[in-house]
Amino acid sequence: MSERLSRGGQVPPASKVDRLRDLLAGPSPVRAVGAHDGLTAKLVEQAGFDAVWASSFEISASHGLPDASLVTMTQYLDAATAMDEVTDIPVIADCDTGFGGPMNVAYAVQRYARIGIAAMCIEDKLFPKINSFADIAQDLLPAEDFALKIKAAREALGDEDMVLIARTESLIAGHGLEEALGRGRLYASAGADAVLVHSKSRRPDEVLEFASKWDVDVPLVAVPTTYGTVSEQELHESGFRLVIYANQGLRAAVRGVQEVLRELNAAGTARSVDERIASMSEVFALQGMPSGYRTTP
Repeated sequence: MSERLSRGGQVPPASKVDRLRDLLAGPSPVRAVGAHDGLTAKLVEQAGFDAVWASSFEISASHGLPDASLVTMTQYLDAATAMDEVTDIPVIADCDTGFGGPMNVAYAVQRYARIGIAAMCIEDKLFPKINSFADIAQDLLPAEDFALKIKAAREALGDEDMVLIARTESLIAGHGLEEALGRGRLYASAGADAVLVHSKSRRPDEVLEFASKWDVDVPLVAVPTTYGTVSEQELHESGFRLVIYANQGLRAAVRGVQEVLRELNAAGTARSVDERIASMSEVFALQGMPSGYRTTP
């Protein structure tokens, strides 16, 4: 935390990026959960997690669109801003490939930093990308070209601070462990503050092996979407500092809404689903509705 005093003589509170850096340097794994709007970000914070992952998959899905670089930078930025404005925990923005080349990345990182987003994550796939779990070939950008994006982001930040996360899709693309390690090292040397190694294996073995061979003093990030049997503690003991539950909230919401609407359609009465849905008062509380207005059951 900066020791610069405010006008009132008090030490100003740490920024969200400072808090995220402190968490990454702390003794416990940092736990982030995916969200796509202000309400879901509030639910992440309410549940006690450390950070919000402004998920490109969730944001795309919330527009009814595939996670395939169809949503624009402005739409992603607006969603991340809405999440950041209503929560006190750091927001980590999932920015796919950085919206284009090095110039696009430089522009994006300045825009995100200006509103106080704590971290930005970009991946080394070709633009336009397709979701990592889609049953389709995943094409990677040459490692040196992606490193230029990281350098451009770091230079564009200037005096601004933001945690830059470089995400390698080498394992997703089937290129193997050694290439993944080489890419990770190159991205760290280009200025990344953390490296996310992504995997769609059903077992955690390959990410754990990656961590066992990681020899750079830069934190690792895991996204255990498919290898969900591994615990946060196991990942942390292996060297991962940040664990991201990238899309479980959205998937839970889809299942819940489907089931309630099926029941409502079959029963033909609102009372049939009352016990399975949040009360208006609960939603008012999430919205910050003044207490005098919370009179509806």
